[in-house]
Amino acid sequence: MRMETMKRTVTCGELRADRAGQTVVLNGWVHRKRDHGGVTFINLRDRYGVTQVVVDTRAGAGAAAPDLGAVAAALRNEYCIAVEGVVRLRPEEAANPSMPTGDVEACASKIAILNRSEPPPFQIDGKTNAGEDLRLAYRYLDMRSESMQRRVKLRSDVSFAAREFMIGQGFYEIETPTFIKPTPEGARDYLVPSRLYAGKFYALPQSPQLYKQLLMAGGFDKYFQIARCYRDEDARGDRQPEFTQIDMEMSFVGRDDVLSVTERLMGRVFMKTLGVALPERFKRLTWEEAQERYGSDKPDLRFGMELRDFAPYVEAGGFQAFKDALAQGGGVKALVARGGAGCSRKRIEELEAHAKIYKAKGVAWMKAAGGAALEGGVAKFFAANAGDIITGLGATAGDLILIVADAKRKVANAALGAVRAKLGKDLSLADPRAFEFVWIVDFPLFEFNEGENRWEAAHHLFSHPKEQCLAILESDPGAVLGDLYDLVLNGCELASGSIRVHDPELQKRIFSVAGIPPEEAERKFGFLTNAFKYGAPPHGGIAAGLDRLVMLMAGETSIKEVIAFPKNSFAASPMDDCPGEVEQKQLDELHLAVRAP
Repeated sequence: MRMETMKRTVTCGELRADRAGQTVVLNGWVHRKRDHGGVTFINLRDRYGVTQVVVDTRAGAGAAAPDLGAVAAALRNEYCIAVEGVVRLRPEEAANPSMPTGDVEACASKIAILNRSEPPPFQIDGKTNAGEDLRLAYRYLDMRSESMQRRVKLRSDVSFAAREFMIGQGFYEIETPTFIKPTPEGARDYLVPSRLYAGKFYALPQSPQLYKQLLMAGGFDKYFQIARCYRDEDARGDRQPEFTQIDMEMSFVGRDDVLSVTERLMGRVFMKTLGVALPERFKRLTWEEAQERYGSDKPDLRFGMELRDFAPYVEAGGFQAFKDALAQGGGVKALVARGGAGCSRKRIEELEAHAKIYKAKGVAWMKAAGGAALEGGVAKFFAANAGDIITGLGATAGDLILIVADAKRKVANAALGAVRAKLGKDLSLADPRAFEFVWIVDFPLFEFNEGENRWEAAHHLFSHPKEQCLAILESDPGAVLGDLYDLVLNGCELASGSIRVHDPELQKRIFSVAGIPPEEAERKFGFLTNAFKYGAPPHGGIAAGLDRLVMLMAGETSIKEVIAFPKNSFAASPMDDCPGEVEQKQLDELHLAVRAP
């Protein structure tokens, strides 16, 4: 039918008591239907809410069209319909205070079926219990659920609030290219073959990094973009091959300027979309502090349980494995799990297995008993200094002490940090309603790739070293700190950025440390370093993951829940069978041949 005859005059979430007596037209989907012998109740749903529609065909009830009952009887869940009727107040005993429209109902005088629906493969409700594969295969149905509608709206609201703030701060929104030159560093590029240039390829951007630096060279000193990015990574639980970030870059700034803008951006977004006030300044930890205290560069600060140095207690004890770790220049770290003395041996073994994922050889343990005594696990080796250990670690009776030692201090930190994170999750130590931001600053600029026996950039090649580290750039790359910063929210890396290199000679030095020969650097990045030769200003920036931000704001644990059409964990779409094969004609036009796996 043509919509002109039954076009909605109100939405299904709009009606209130002050509209009683008005004739309205509603459009939406049949959410529920209940037949009470001559009276049919229909919950009609659209993206704005739900309104109860009443079809009363009893004699003397004043029903309009005689075929209304037959139409109502034919309705099934997810039929798309139009309803014309009069708004009336519900009887007091029938009002539904849990619905915004629960004080009224629409008494139907006409119903038109706009489209029928086959029985849906799962119940479309507030939040479906269907499995992920089924939900993604029928994503267009899944998106009708109230929870998906709410999250997609939140994403839209966050994007708008971010744009509004950035433009208000004098930033220009500028689009950077989607087809770029392949310059693989880190994750693999998605490649797009060129039809006009046989054997050559475009790449989809992993980030707008180089182009936003060129914008700074071009004099646009405040840029932002809600940018689509692409990374051809192996299948990993909650990663997506395409994602979105709130990207920004500024000229004539230092680190604190970038951090301040980001803090104010987050403050505006959270207040405008959730009504949540954030602190004006976020906590800061250096990378080294974060590793030592939490065993992670993305710590969840919603709970304590910090890592402690156990080295002062090793010499007086008799546990040789701890002494060996320290003798090799490593570390021995401990954490106190409050009230954890009741953990079973099986539970401790599960924590040990988790630590081994992070290369730990094991997890030692003991329990704080009454007084100054330790018991269980390795306690017998530390009986002589049990009181010092309990006092030094701040343990009390009933606590569980977990210890990891390794010849590499970073392994001890990382493994025990992973145990801390697992305990926090398993024991629900973090307040799910809290938002704890923290800046991690002063990262190492380089990390050593043992597999390739070379230094490589820890973040990317274009980050500026701390000024005090310039003198040791070539002689001691592992000790060089970068003017790098990550924003972490509730244990999740939310944003990453740095002050950039703008001096072409310094950029060449960094390429050299990373083992990139001058001719290769010129071929891959010459267009950027050439721009640095023409008075490029000092600049820096950051990019925040929009998907992760909305996920955390929505209280979800998967970014798939806040993306309209995500891929599954294997980078495929069960809904439209993507990726797919192409015809031979297309391959010929692109000068490509496919080799069967």
